[in-house]
Amino acid sequence: MMRVTNSMISRNSMKNMNNNKINVDTLNTQMTTQKKIDRPSDDPIIAIRALRLRSNLNELNQYYERNIPDAQSWLEITEGALKNMEAILENIYVKCVDGSTDVKTQEDRAAILKDLQSLRKQVYAEGNADCAGRSVFTGYKTNSQLTFLKDDKDITYQITEPVSYEDIEEKRYYSNLVTVPNTPGEVQPGAPGEGVDINDMPKEHVFKRVRLSYEGMETMNANDIKIIDANGTASNLNNFMFSTENGDALATVTTNLSYADWEKNGFPIGDSEVIFFKETGELVFGENIATYVNSQKSQLNVTYTKQGFNEGEIRPEHYFDCTNVTDKDNPINYVKENQEIKFTVAFKQELTVNTQASDVLDASIGRDVDELTNAVQAAIAAHDKVDKLKAMKEEQQYSDENSQKALAQWIEAAEKEAVYADDNMQKIYARGVTKFQNYKDRVKLARTDLGSRENRLQLTENRMSNQQSTFEQLKSRNEDMELSDIIIEYTAAYNAYQASLQASAKANGQTLLNYL
Repeated sequence: MMRVTNSMISRNSMKNMNNNKINVDTLNTQMTTQKKIDRPSDDPIIAIRALRLRSNLNELNQYYERNIPDAQSWLEITEGALKNMEAILENIYVKCVDGSTDVKTQEDRAAILKDLQSLRKQVYAEGNADCAGRSVFTGYKTNSQLTFLKDDKDITYQITEPVSYEDIEEKRYYSNLVTVPNTPGEVQPGAPGEGVDINDMPKEHVFKRVRLSYEGMETMNANDIKIIDANGTASNLNNFMFSTENGDALATVTTNLSYADWEKNGFPIGDSEVIFFKETGELVFGENIATYVNSQKSQLNVTYTKQGFNEGEIRPEHYFDCTNVTDKDNPINYVKENQEIKFTVAFKQELTVNTQASDVLDASIGRDVDELTNAVQAAIAAHDKVDKLKAMKEEQQYSDENSQKALAQWIEAAEKEAVYADDNMQKIYARGVTKFQNYKDRVKLARTDLGSRENRLQLTENRMSNQQSTFEQLKSRNEDMELSDIIIEYTAAYNAYQASLQASAKANGQTLLNYL
């Protein structure tokens, strides 16, 4: 039979009390933290699962609380800008419909002109919208505005602009325009006034032309216009051999003729000639070369240098391959490319948040508005000439027979100019109806695409919200304990601890002699 000593009883009592005390301390810690474990060694399986769930939850919170709201802000700002763009283009479209009607008074023309001048300033302004200091329409170049915010006469770009046979359109040019005489001497038959000879009526010249995105170019070389065949091979348009109905012809490119000299000479152009005017940014085509480019559905690349840009003009790097050569020793090259900005909005899910200006706003919109404005101004000026000449005819100083006869011829010439101006205005505005309808359609398409992305983001946000709740529940189920359950266990453990103290006190109070 084994002998039980006092020291053995004491050690066993102490061990059992300590175990009870540890159990009470563990439950007390759980009751305070409401967590199942205090350190990984308490339960490695719970610890590993907790790390995995917390990592996933942190990643999900990044998507739900930061990435998705940032993407929503970007899309909402873009949506507002596109909505304003569509409204502006709609206003211009309405003006085109109005301007294309037959009958217009001077008051009508003045009203159209005033509206167009105000809308012109807003055409690209909406493209400068930004989200938290980042431009939303400029691709990766979020620190750059879409347009020049002020006149910059020193900055210089070399630009390569692609144009298509689809860009070729009719343009009407007018010679022998009337200049209203200022003195009775200028009115007399044969007087050497600065105006149109009274026997020489205004003339209309119709040519095919391509208008580039800028005017006021600095330079262009005749070999800087490339024609591209179906295989993508580029050749110089200058000295390009092409086929006509009457046999082969050699294209020639003229770049050193000023617009003023061309107008002064009566707008001459060869059938196989292309004339570039840096003042107006136009390529005017002779009949044969225009027919060939259209029949072959040809593409062209035009390279030119432009120094100085006006407030509101688009920055070339957002639309074209170009080089900023302001500092000739340190040129900056830009290549036009697709620049999608993507936000990660869920696990392995990205969403494109930006809309690029070149996909929404055509580079020609501003110049189209300028042409509409110029057509109205020409019509207003032509009718003003008629009114002034008719008023002169009623004045006493022009009452003699010769002056009356001469003024009648001036009036006839001015009225013909006014008819041309009205007809040109009507045709330009009628063409503008189609153009601005297409511009509106591009913006509508962009808004539709943007709306679909917003819907996808909303669905993702809802899914992330549900996943966040699910992960929170899993995390809580893995780590947390119910306070009521802990209190019950703690109470039982504490009572056991107290009982062990009392039992140990009684047991240790007895000696071996008490058992004998």
